[in-house]
Amino acid sequence: MAEIELVGDDDGVVVVGDRSAIQRFLDHAALLSWARDFDLGKLSNAMNAGADVLTTASGVVEQSAMYLKLTPESAKRLKDAGGLMKTKTKGVSHAMLGETGKTSLKWLQVEDGTASLLTNPAVLSGVGGLMSQFAQQAEAQELRALLVSIDEKLDDVRGAQRDAVLARMKRAGEAIEEAMTLREHGGDPRTLWDKVSGESSTILNVQEEALLALGALADKIDGKRKTGELKKVTQEIEREVAVQLAILARCFELQDEFRVVELDHVLATAPENLEGHRRGLAAAREKRRAGVLDHTTRLMVQMDAAGGIANENIILHARAARSVVDSLNSTAEIVDEFHAQLGIESDRDILSATPWREAFRDPQQRRTATKEVGQKALVGVGAAGALALSVVVVKRSGGQSNS
Repeated sequence: MAEIELVGDDDGVVVVGDRSAIQRFLDHAALLSWARDFDLGKLSNAMNAGADVLTTASGVVEQSAMYLKLTPESAKRLKDAGGLMKTKTKGVSHAMLGETGKTSLKWLQVEDGTASLLTNPAVLSGVGGLMSQFAQQAEAQELRALLVSIDEKLDDVRGAQRDAVLARMKRAGEAIEEAMTLREHGGDPRTLWDKVSGESSTILNVQEEALLALGALADKIDGKRKTGELKKVTQEIEREVAVQLAILARCFELQDEFRVVELDHVLATAPENLEGHRRGLAAAREKRRAGVLDHTTRLMVQMDAAGGIANENIILHARAARSVVDSLNSTAEIVDEFHAQLGIESDRDILSATPWREAFRDPQQRRTATKEVGQKALVGVGAAGALALSVVVVKRSGGQSNS
Protein backbone atom coordinates (compact mmCIF):
# COMPACT_ATOMS: atom_id res chain seq x y z
CA MET A 1 0.00 0.00 0.00
CA ALA A 2 1.39 3.40 -1.02
CA GLU A 3 1.63 5.87 1.86
CA ILE A 4 2.15 9.61 2.07
CA GLU A 5 2.40 12.07 4.92
CA LEU A 6 0.85 15.53 5.16
CA VAL A 7 2.18 18.33 7.35
CA GLY A 8 0.21 21.57 7.51
CA ASP A 9 0.10 24.98 9.15
CA ASP A 10 -2.25 27.94 8.71
CA ASP A 11 -0.78 28.81 5.30
CA GLY A 12 -0.22 25.54 3.50
CA VAL A 13 0.36 21.79 3.44
CA VAL A 14 3.39 19.74 2.45
CA VAL A 15 2.78 16.28 1.03
CA VAL A 16 5.76 13.96 1.59
CA GLY A 17 6.44 10.50 0.16
CA ASP A 18 7.11 8.71 -3.09
CA ARG A 19 6.76 11.10 -6.01
CA SER A 20 4.21 9.03 -7.89
CA ALA A 21 2.12 8.52 -4.75
CA ILE A 22 2.12 12.27 -4.04
CA GLN A 23 0.95 12.99 -7.57
CA ARG A 24 -1.80 10.35 -7.39
CA PHE A 25 -3.07 11.78 -4.10
CA LEU A 26 -3.09 15.37 -5.35
CA ASP A 27 -4.72 14.30 -8.61
CA HIS A 28 -7.35 12.36 -6.61
CA ALA A 29 -8.10 15.58 -4.68
CA ALA A 30 -8.06 17.67 -7.90
CA LEU A 31 -5.18 19.73 -6.48
CA LEU A 32 -2.18 18.62 -8.54
CA SER A 33 -2.13 21.71 -10.76
CA TRP A 34 -1.98 23.94 -7.66
CA ALA A 35 0.99 22.19 -6.01
CA ARG A 36 4.64 23.20 -6.22
CA ASP A 37 7.87 21.34 -5.52
CA PHE A 38 9.09 21.69 -1.93
CA ASP A 39 12.76 21.32 -0.99
CA LEU A 40 13.37 19.35 2.21
CA GLY A 41 17.13 19.67 1.82
CA LYS A 42 17.60 22.07 4.75
CA LEU A 43 15.73 19.93 7.26
CA SER A 44 18.84 18.51 8.92
CA ASN A 45 20.09 22.06 9.54
CA ALA A 46 16.77 23.00 11.12
CA MET A 47 17.28 20.84 14.21
CA ASN A 48 19.65 20.65 17.12
CA ALA A 49 18.92 17.11 18.21
CA GLY A 50 20.33 13.67 18.82
CA ALA A 51 21.58 11.19 16.27
CA ASP A 52 18.26 9.30 16.10
CA VAL A 53 16.33 12.43 15.15
CA LEU A 54 18.95 13.46 12.61
CA THR A 55 18.77 9.98 11.10
CA THR A 56 15.00 10.40 10.77
CA ALA A 57 15.51 13.82 9.23
CA SER A 58 17.90 12.31 6.70
CA GLY A 59 15.20 9.80 5.79
CA VAL A 60 12.69 12.61 5.25
CA VAL A 61 15.13 14.56 3.07
CA GLU A 62 15.38 11.57 0.73
CA GLN A 63 11.62 11.73 0.13
CA SER A 64 9.87 13.84 -2.48
CA ALA A 65 7.63 16.69 -1.33
CA MET A 66 5.15 19.14 -2.81
CA TYR A 67 3.62 22.26 -1.26
CA LEU A 68 0.02 23.38 -1.52
CA LYS A 69 -1.14 26.84 -0.48
CA LEU A 70 -4.26 26.71 1.66
CA THR A 71 -7.31 28.48 0.32
CA PRO A 72 -10.92 27.78 1.35
CA GLU A 73 -11.31 25.57 -1.73
CA SER A 74 -8.04 23.62 -1.32
CA ALA A 75 -8.65 23.23 2.43
CA LYS A 76 -12.09 21.72 1.73
CA ARG A 77 -10.69 19.31 -0.86
CA LEU A 78 -7.95 18.22 1.53
CA LYS A 79 -10.50 17.65 4.27
CA ASP A 80 -12.62 15.55 1.90
CA ALA A 81 -9.51 13.59 0.89
CA GLY A 82 -8.49 12.71 4.43
CA GLY A 83 -7.82 15.81 6.51
CA LEU A 84 -5.14 16.53 9.12
CA MET A 85 -4.95 16.18 12.89
CA LYS A 86 -3.34 18.56 15.36
CA THR A 87 0.05 17.60 16.82
CA LYS A 88 1.89 18.52 20.01
CA THR A 89 3.87 21.01 17.92
CA LYS A 90 1.72 24.15 18.14
CA GLY A 91 0.37 25.37 14.82
CA VAL A 92 1.40 22.21 12.93
CA SER A 93 -0.95 19.39 11.87
CA HIS A 94 -0.10 15.96 10.50
CA ALA A 95 -1.71 13.01 8.75
CA MET A 96 -0.59 9.64 7.47
CA LEU A 97 -2.64 8.46 4.50
CA GLY A 98 -2.63 5.12 2.72
CA GLU A 99 -3.89 4.34 -0.76
CA THR A 100 -6.49 1.57 -0.82
CA GLY A 101 -8.72 -0.14 -3.33
CA LYS A 102 -8.06 -1.76 -6.68
CA THR A 103 -10.62 -0.31 -9.05
CA SER A 104 -11.50 2.93 -7.24
CA LEU A 105 -8.49 4.24 -5.33
CA LYS A 106 -9.10 6.05 -2.05
CA TRP A 107 -6.84 7.62 0.56
CA LEU A 108 -7.57 6.78 4.18
CA GLN A 109 -6.04 7.70 7.54
CA VAL A 110 -3.39 5.25 8.73
CA GLU A 111 -2.80 4.97 12.49
CA ASP A 112 0.82 3.79 12.36
CA GLY A 113 2.13 3.92 8.85
CA THR A 114 5.23 1.89 8.17
CA ALA A 115 6.73 4.83 6.29
CA SER A 116 5.99 7.41 8.98
CA LEU A 117 8.97 9.73 9.43
CA LEU A 118 7.42 12.97 10.60
CA THR A 119 5.91 12.06 13.95
CA ASN A 120 8.96 13.24 15.90
CA PRO A 121 8.26 16.74 17.34
CA ALA A 122 11.74 17.99 16.41
CA VAL A 123 11.24 16.90 12.81
CA LEU A 124 7.76 18.42 12.68
CA SER A 125 9.15 21.68 14.02
CA GLY A 126 11.87 21.68 11.38
CA VAL A 127 9.39 21.07 8.58
CA GLY A 128 7.21 23.83 10.03
CA GLY A 129 10.12 26.27 9.83
CA LEU A 130 10.80 25.38 6.20
CA MET A 131 7.09 25.76 5.42
CA SER A 132 7.06 29.21 6.95
CA GLN A 133 9.93 30.26 4.67
CA PHE A 134 8.21 28.77 1.65
CA ALA A 135 4.95 30.56 2.42
CA GLN A 136 6.80 33.89 2.75
CA GLN A 137 8.53 33.38 -0.60
CA ALA A 138 5.31 32.32 -2.32
CA GLU A 139 3.47 35.39 -1.01
CA ALA A 140 6.32 37.66 -2.16
CA GLN A 141 6.10 36.24 -5.68
CA GLU A 142 2.34 36.77 -5.78
CA LEU A 143 2.72 40.34 -4.55
CA ARG A 144 5.22 41.06 -7.33
CA ALA A 145 2.65 39.86 -9.85
CA LEU A 146 0.03 42.07 -8.18
CA LEU A 147 2.34 45.09 -8.47
CA VAL A 148 2.53 44.58 -12.23
CA SER A 149 -1.27 44.44 -12.38
CA ILE A 150 -1.66 47.60 -10.28
CA ASP A 151 0.96 49.45 -12.34
CA GLU A 152 -1.25 49.06 -15.40
CA LYS A 153 -4.02 50.94 -13.56
CA LEU A 154 -1.88 53.97 -12.62
CA ASP A 155 -1.55 57.05 -14.77
CA ASP A 156 1.76 58.93 -14.98
CA VAL A 157 0.94 61.27 -12.09
CA ARG A 158 -0.13 58.50 -9.75
CA GLY A 159 2.80 56.35 -10.79
CA ALA A 160 5.19 59.15 -9.95
CA GLN A 161 3.47 59.60 -6.58
CA ARG A 162 3.95 55.91 -5.79
CA ASP A 163 7.57 55.93 -6.97
CA ALA A 164 8.41 58.90 -4.75
CA VAL A 165 7.29 56.95 -1.68
CA LEU A 166 8.95 53.71 -2.75
CA ALA A 167 12.23 55.57 -3.30
CA ARG A 168 12.48 55.86 0.48
CA MET A 169 12.75 52.07 0.60
CA LYS A 170 15.29 51.80 -2.22
CA ARG A 171 18.23 50.96 0.04
CA ALA A 172 16.22 48.38 1.97
CA GLY A 173 14.94 46.82 -1.24
CA GLU A 174 18.37 46.57 -2.79
CA ALA A 175 19.86 45.00 0.36
CA ILE A 176 17.08 42.43 0.67
CA GLU A 177 17.08 41.55 -3.01
CA GLU A 178 20.86 41.10 -2.97
CA ALA A 179 20.56 38.84 0.07
CA MET A 180 17.87 36.74 -1.65
CA THR A 181 20.06 36.39 -4.75
CA LEU A 182 23.04 35.28 -2.65
CA ARG A 183 20.77 32.89 -0.76
CA GLU A 184 19.77 31.18 -4.01
CA HIS A 185 23.47 30.52 -4.63
CA GLY A 186 24.14 29.12 -1.15
CA GLY A 187 25.27 32.32 0.59
CA ASP A 188 26.22 32.26 4.28
CA PRO A 189 23.09 32.95 6.43
CA ARG A 190 25.04 35.04 8.98
CA THR A 191 26.50 37.29 6.30
CA LEU A 192 23.14 37.70 4.61
CA TRP A 193 21.53 38.66 7.91
CA ASP A 194 24.19 41.33 8.47
CA LYS A 195 23.21 42.85 5.12
CA VAL A 196 19.50 43.23 5.93
CA SER A 197 19.08 43.30 9.71
CA GLY A 198 18.79 47.09 9.97
CA GLU A 199 16.32 47.63 7.12
CA SER A 200 13.03 46.54 8.70
CA SER A 201 12.19 49.87 10.34
CA THR A 202 12.19 51.75 7.02
CA ILE A 203 9.70 49.30 5.54
CA LEU A 204 7.46 49.43 8.59
CA ASN A 205 7.39 53.26 8.55
CA VAL A 206 6.30 53.38 4.92
CA GLN A 207 3.72 50.65 5.57
CA GLU A 208 2.21 52.59 8.47
CA GLU A 209 1.95 55.75 6.38
CA ALA A 210 0.14 53.85 3.61
CA LEU A 211 -2.36 52.44 6.11
CA LEU A 212 -2.96 55.93 7.50
CA ALA A 213 -3.54 57.17 3.95
CA LEU A 214 -6.20 54.48 3.46
CA GLY A 215 -7.85 55.67 6.66
CA ALA A 216 -7.85 59.23 5.33
CA LEU A 217 -9.57 58.06 2.14
CA ALA A 218 -12.37 56.53 4.21
CA ASP A 219 -12.72 59.83 6.10
CA LYS A 220 -13.29 61.68 2.82
CA ILE A 221 -16.66 59.98 2.32
CA ASP A 222 -17.87 60.26 5.87
CA GLY A 223 -20.88 62.58 6.21
CA LYS A 224 -21.41 63.25 2.51
CA ARG A 225 -24.97 62.76 1.26
CA LYS A 226 -25.18 64.62 -2.05
CA THR A 227 -24.74 62.44 -5.12
CA GLY A 228 -22.56 65.02 -6.89
CA GLU A 229 -20.18 65.19 -3.93
CA LEU A 230 -20.07 61.40 -3.71
CA LYS A 231 -19.26 61.16 -7.41
CA LYS A 232 -16.25 63.43 -7.00
CA VAL A 233 -14.87 61.80 -3.86
CA THR A 234 -15.36 58.20 -5.01
CA GLN A 235 -13.51 58.97 -8.24
CA GLU A 236 -10.64 60.40 -6.18
CA ILE A 237 -10.59 57.30 -3.98
CA GLU A 238 -10.67 54.98 -7.00
CA ARG A 239 -7.47 56.59 -8.28
CA GLU A 240 -5.73 56.99 -4.91
CA VAL A 241 -6.43 53.53 -3.45
CA ALA A 242 -4.38 51.88 -6.20
CA VAL A 243 -1.37 54.01 -5.21
CA GLN A 244 -1.59 53.08 -1.54
CA LEU A 245 -2.15 49.39 -2.24
CA ALA A 246 0.85 49.37 -4.59
CA ILE A 247 2.95 50.84 -1.79
CA LEU A 248 1.63 48.26 0.68
CA ALA A 249 2.25 45.43 -1.77
CA ARG A 250 5.90 46.45 -2.11
CA CYS A 251 6.24 46.77 1.69
CA PHE A 252 4.78 43.31 2.24
CA GLU A 253 6.89 41.78 -0.52
CA LEU A 254 10.08 43.09 1.08
CA GLN A 255 8.92 42.03 4.55
CA ASP A 256 8.26 38.49 3.30
CA GLU A 257 11.76 38.22 1.83
CA PHE A 258 13.26 39.79 4.94
CA ARG A 259 11.61 37.05 7.04
CA VAL A 260 13.06 34.35 4.79
CA VAL A 261 16.58 35.64 5.50
CA GLU A 262 15.68 36.00 9.18
CA LEU A 263 14.61 32.37 9.45
CA ASP A 264 17.79 31.25 7.71
CA HIS A 265 19.75 33.16 10.35
CA VAL A 266 17.83 31.46 13.17
CA LEU A 267 18.39 28.06 11.56
CA ALA A 268 22.12 28.75 11.40
CA THR A 269 22.64 30.34 14.82
CA ALA A 270 19.90 29.10 17.17
CA PRO A 271 18.00 26.12 15.70
CA GLU A 272 16.61 25.29 19.14
CA ASN A 273 14.64 28.56 18.94
CA LEU A 274 13.24 27.90 15.48
CA GLU A 275 9.83 26.71 16.69
CA GLY A 276 9.17 29.76 18.84
CA HIS A 277 10.49 32.10 16.17
CA ARG A 278 8.28 30.49 13.55
CA ARG A 279 5.21 30.94 15.74
CA GLY A 280 6.16 34.55 16.40
CA LEU A 281 6.47 35.30 12.69
CA ALA A 282 3.11 33.64 12.05
CA ALA A 283 1.53 35.87 14.70
CA ALA A 284 3.21 38.93 13.19
CA ARG A 285 1.92 38.07 9.71
CA GLU A 286 -1.59 37.61 11.10
CA LYS A 287 -1.39 40.99 12.83
CA ARG A 288 -0.21 42.57 9.59
CA ARG A 289 -3.13 41.06 7.68
CA ALA A 290 -5.57 42.18 10.37
CA GLY A 291 -4.26 45.75 10.14
CA VAL A 292 -4.79 45.83 6.38
CA LEU A 293 -8.22 44.26 6.71
CA ASP A 294 -9.30 46.83 9.32
CA HIS A 295 -8.40 49.77 7.08
CA THR A 296 -9.68 48.36 3.79
CA THR A 297 -12.89 47.09 5.39
CA ARG A 298 -13.62 50.53 6.82
CA LEU A 299 -12.95 52.08 3.41
CA MET A 300 -15.25 49.63 1.62
CA VAL A 301 -18.00 50.08 4.25
CA GLN A 302 -17.93 53.81 3.50
CA MET A 303 -17.85 53.16 -0.25
CA ASP A 304 -20.80 50.76 0.03
CA ALA A 305 -22.71 53.40 1.96
CA ALA A 306 -21.98 55.90 -0.83
CA GLY A 307 -23.25 53.39 -3.37
CA GLY A 308 -26.43 52.95 -1.37
CA ILE A 309 -27.05 56.70 -1.22
CA ALA A 310 -26.40 57.03 -4.96
CA ASN A 311 -28.82 54.21 -5.73
CA GLU A 312 -31.50 55.99 -3.69
CA ASN A 313 -31.19 59.09 -5.89
CA ILE A 314 -31.42 57.66 -9.39
CA ILE A 315 -34.38 59.71 -10.63
CA LEU A 316 -32.64 63.09 -10.49
CA HIS A 317 -28.98 61.94 -10.56
CA ALA A 318 -28.76 58.83 -12.73
CA ARG A 319 -25.39 59.62 -14.34
CA ALA A 320 -23.73 60.67 -11.12
CA ALA A 321 -25.12 57.61 -9.34
CA ARG A 322 -23.78 55.27 -12.04
CA SER A 323 -20.38 56.95 -11.69
CA VAL A 324 -20.40 56.33 -7.92
CA VAL A 325 -21.30 52.67 -8.43
CA ASP A 326 -18.61 52.23 -11.09
CA SER A 327 -15.96 53.77 -8.83
CA LEU A 328 -17.14 51.59 -5.95
CA ASN A 329 -16.85 48.39 -7.99
CA SER A 330 -13.46 49.36 -9.42
CA THR A 331 -12.11 50.10 -5.94
CA ALA A 332 -13.55 46.85 -4.58
CA GLU A 333 -11.89 44.88 -7.38
CA ILE A 334 -8.38 46.12 -6.61
CA VAL A 335 -8.91 45.75 -2.85
CA ASP A 336 -10.09 42.15 -3.37
CA GLU A 337 -7.04 41.42 -5.54
CA PHE A 338 -4.78 42.70 -2.79
CA HIS A 339 -6.64 40.72 -0.12
CA ALA A 340 -6.34 37.52 -2.16
CA GLN A 341 -2.53 37.70 -2.11
CA LEU A 342 -2.66 37.85 1.69
CA GLY A 343 -5.01 34.89 1.96
CA ILE A 344 -8.04 37.05 2.75
CA GLU A 345 -11.18 35.89 0.96
CA SER A 346 -13.82 38.33 -0.25
CA ASP A 347 -17.56 37.75 0.04
CA ARG A 348 -18.63 41.03 -1.55
CA ASP A 349 -21.13 41.14 -4.39
CA ILE A 350 -20.79 43.57 -7.28
CA LEU A 351 -23.19 46.50 -6.87
CA SER A 352 -25.39 47.44 -9.81
CA ALA A 353 -26.93 50.85 -10.38
CA THR A 354 -30.74 50.74 -10.29
CA PRO A 355 -32.23 51.34 -13.80
CA TRP A 356 -34.00 54.69 -14.05
CA ARG A 357 -37.41 53.24 -14.95
CA GLU A 358 -37.21 50.80 -12.05
CA ALA A 359 -36.25 53.65 -9.72
CA PHE A 360 -39.23 55.71 -10.87
CA ARG A 361 -41.58 52.85 -10.05
CA ASP A 362 -40.23 52.86 -6.49
CA PRO A 363 -42.39 55.11 -4.25
CA GLN A 364 -39.45 55.86 -1.95
CA GLN A 365 -37.32 57.01 -4.92
CA ARG A 366 -40.13 59.31 -6.05
CA ARG A 367 -40.52 60.75 -2.56
CA THR A 368 -36.76 61.37 -2.35
CA ALA A 369 -36.76 63.14 -5.73
CA THR A 370 -39.81 65.23 -4.88
CA LYS A 371 -38.30 66.22 -1.55
CA GLU A 372 -35.09 67.39 -3.24
CA VAL A 373 -37.04 69.31 -5.86
CA GLY A 374 -39.00 71.01 -3.10
CA GLN A 375 -35.87 71.96 -1.18
CA LYS A 376 -34.29 73.48 -4.29
CA ALA A 377 -37.48 75.39 -4.99
CA LEU A 378 -37.62 76.86 -1.49
CA VAL A 379 -34.06 78.08 -1.85
CA GLY A 380 -34.17 79.62 -5.30
CA VAL A 381 -37.29 79.38 -7.43
CA GLY A 382 -40.28 79.92 -5.16
CA ALA A 383 -43.56 78.01 -4.92
CA ALA A 384 -44.44 78.25 -8.60
CA GLY A 385 -41.02 76.94 -9.59
CA ALA A 386 -41.34 74.10 -7.09
CA LEU A 387 -44.60 73.04 -8.71
CA ALA A 388 -42.98 73.18 -12.16
CA LEU A 389 -40.01 71.09 -11.03
CA SER A 390 -42.33 68.54 -9.50
CA VAL A 391 -44.11 68.24 -12.85
CA VAL A 392 -40.71 67.64 -14.50
CA VAL A 393 -40.06 64.75 -12.14
CA VAL A 394 -43.40 63.17 -13.00
CA LYS A 395 -42.91 63.66 -16.75
CA ARG A 396 -39.58 61.86 -16.56
CA SER A 397 -41.49 58.64 -16.12
CA GLY A 398 -41.39 58.39 -19.90
CA GLY A 399 -37.63 58.84 -20.30
CA GLN A 400 -34.30 58.51 -18.46
CA SER A 401 -32.63 61.32 -16.54
CA ASN A 402 -29.56 62.96 -18.04
CA SER A 403 -28.33 64.47 -14.77
